[in-house]
Amino acid sequence: MASISQEWVIKAEGDATTALREYRARNAPNYDAACFHAQQCVEKLIKAVLIENQIPFRRIHDLEVLLDACLDRYPLWEALRADTQLLTQYAVQFRYPGESAEKEEAGDALQAMKRCQVELQRVLTV
Repeated sequence: MASISQEWVIKAEGDATTALREYRARNAPNYDAACFHAQQCVEKLIKAVLIENQIPFRRIHDLEVLLDACLDRYPLWEALRADTQLLTQYAVQFRYPGESAEKEEAGDALQAMKRCQVELQRVLTV
């Protein structure tokens, strides 16, 4: 794997760790942050895949657009569509006043992140 791809994977792992830590926190869990970092983890893993496959991408946070760029090479990833739809909204939804994530939403975000991680990391470790 190219060093730049490795950097994206390392950053993604940090986001996954932060998402899980915030979700599991006993005192003052930050479910907003759990949702955001779950989205960020998947975004960075998809971008690592795109870099590894020399597929250009724009600076965006829309996981569906990024997933679409991968589908020619990994058509079975269409199965990740519902998870990317869910996670995409968390790139901004809870980052500003007006809306806050609940524990159930954060749990759903973490499950979506984990499903995506399994598939994305499979091709990054080959």
